[in-house]
Amino acid sequence: MHDIKLIRDNPDAFDAGLARRGLAAMAAGLIALDEKKRAHQQKLQDAQNRRNVISREVGEAMKAGDKAKAEALKAEVAALKEFIAGGEETERQLGQELTDALAVIPNLPLDDVPDGKDEHDNVEVRKWGTPRTFAFAARQHFDVGEWLKLMDFDAAAKIAGARFVVLRGQLARLERGIAQFMLDHQTGVNGYTEHYVPYMVNDAAMYGTGQLPKFADDLFRTTDGRWLIPTAEVSLTNLVRETIVEEGQLPLRLTAYTPCFRAEAGAAGRDTRGMIRQHQFSKVELVSITTPEQSRDELERMTGCAESILQALGLPYRVVRLCTGDMGFGSRMTYDIEVWLPGQNTYREISSCSVCGDFQARRMDARFRPAEGKGTRHVHTLNGSGLAVGRTLVAVLENYQNDDGSVTIPEVLRPYMGGAERISRA
Repeated sequence: MHDIKLIRDNPDAFDAGLARRGLAAMAAGLIALDEKKRAHQQKLQDAQNRRNVISREVGEAMKAGDKAKAEALKAEVAALKEFIAGGEETERQLGQELTDALAVIPNLPLDDVPDGKDEHDNVEVRKWGTPRTFAFAARQHFDVGEWLKLMDFDAAAKIAGARFVVLRGQLARLERGIAQFMLDHQTGVNGYTEHYVPYMVNDAAMYGTGQLPKFADDLFRTTDGRWLIPTAEVSLTNLVRETIVEEGQLPLRLTAYTPCFRAEAGAAGRDTRGMIRQHQFSKVELVSITTPEQSRDELERMTGCAESILQALGLPYRVVRLCTGDMGFGSRMTYDIEVWLPGQNTYREISSCSVCGDFQARRMDARFRPAEGKGTRHVHTLNGSGLAVGRTLVAVLENYQNDDGSVTIPEVLRPYMGGAERISRA
């Protein structure tokens, strides 16, 4: 959510930021809505002040025995009360109109975000690891999993339809082991605090992190009006909604392992086979709550924490800085981490780490109290995948596949697999 005061004070800068997002100028229209609301508020305040003055004059007229004047003043008070009653509803409507207009405008990019239209304009920042050279034709993960008889899309389709999977035996255990390893690493090494959070949330929580109202079609809703979380970012970030945190408590670094649910409304025809894009998947999410001064450095730290999982697994990857046309709605800057998939012979996204500034905090009314000075300030929020569990399983299967169809288990995962070194055909 944008600050209308900042828009009033810097309309050209606001419109310039929107232009970098490929959007038309909006400052003038927003300012006009704000001025209309403020003008009405002034009329309402004047009417309330006038009513208070007249109410005193009624008493004075009664004391003086001037009944005619008292009755005339009473009639004016009644008219003012009627105006105020209707005016308060008009004030609410004007305020909601401005809020609704602001709620669908994306965040503005930081200065060092590259300009561009789509993923082709993203900028590679660094690479890690060397893709393995295979003595055979590398297979995609679904071919590996189905040959092992441990990955079943047909069974999932009978139960739930397309974009679901059933994992069996050692693959199911490997998926669980990957998640446990990620949690242990992010808490024990990187200092995040583990949380167990709701998988269903209310409208206010979805609105607070920016999923509503713009992206309702990408979400699943329950029959009682709750929403299935598309990411634990929603639950974790909303832990500070409508709260004031002491500056000394920041940064807060939170993590959770949860299922995630996405309708994938805009993904028709993309990744229709396999586990890359599903309606239900698991993820270890990272969220940070910081002061404005900490947030930019925290983005670099969070990205490094996500990278450390891939490094421990020995999976080659690259980090790209997203351009203005490819960033998410609430982001001011995003790093995508893309893991190497030899079966596809390309890098694919496995994590996005974003700094949102105070964009979400304004929607949630999340603040902190500075150690020095008076008043409160909005916190800054960040989120990132640390990592997507299913896509990490995909990367392990493709990078550690063997000529005989088996899969070598990365060394750091073996304690979670009962010491097993390899997954062979069931």
